[in-house]
Amino acid sequence: MQTVDFFAPIVDDPYEFGQIAAANALSDVYAMGGEPLTALSIVGFPTGKLPIEVLTEILRGGQDKVHEAGAFIVGGHSIIDEELKYGLSVTGRVHPDRMLTNTGAREGDVLVLTKPLGTGFVTTALKRGSISAEVAKPTIESMRGLNRDAARAAVELGAKCATDITGFGLLGHALNLARGSNVTIRIDASTLPVLPGALDAWRTGSTPGGAERNDAFIREHTDWRNTEPFHEALVIDPQTSGGLMVSLPAPVVADYLSRVPQSVVIGAVLSREESAIILA
Repeated sequence: MQTVDFFAPIVDDPYEFGQIAAANALSDVYAMGGEPLTALSIVGFPTGKLPIEVLTEILRGGQDKVHEAGAFIVGGHSIIDEELKYGLSVTGRVHPDRMLTNTGAREGDVLVLTKPLGTGFVTTALKRGSISAEVAKPTIESMRGLNRDAARAAVELGAKCATDITGFGLLGHALNLARGSNVTIRIDASTLPVLPGALDAWRTGSTPGGAERNDAFIREHTDWRNTEPFHEALVIDPQTSGGLMVSLPAPVVADYLSRVPQSVVIGAVLSREESAIILA
């Protein structure tokens, strides 16, 4: 399997940015139940505007995260750019019989989310200076975390369906899963895990620009039974290096939750109804 992802900094610390960008790129491999093997660095760097030490720290952060994943950086490419950007192209492998896809959800499956939501709110507030670095620490730690253990547990327990939650937000990725599997996804809003500081960040108006595009993408396909404004905003908040949403057969859910301690049951898979998604 082959994947690529890169973006501009969302935190000030270069080393942390490198780790977050690498974890985000590696997540695409984990979302398919694979193991990363090698990675190529992708860099856009504003020469003359930033010291080269910034790039050194970004690359060090990315390399450390790739090594944590058991993979190796074997090269890369850089260009001079007006805006700093960094990411990876990752090569991984998976046995076809053990692959996780967004087409394998079945009626009666239980939906589990492996990381809390709200990275878009928190990082936007951090850029604007409306929350402190201390408040943002749990969000940074979450974004730096690999989805490796969550993916391995899903594969070992026989799951066939998963997606990682990134820029399209929870409902954007849920919509792709619903379409691919020809099912309806019910999300129980009251169970959604939320990062510390995310609610306060949202209350200050720290909503990423991508949220509006996400809303346009999913609005007509969603039955909005839950109309709490924060929940409606949370499920379209663009995530960076978010968790996996795994569709699990009910008998293995308890085992999965014990193996992936942060994971939370957030909904269920229903037979196809008029709406692809129900936010209840």
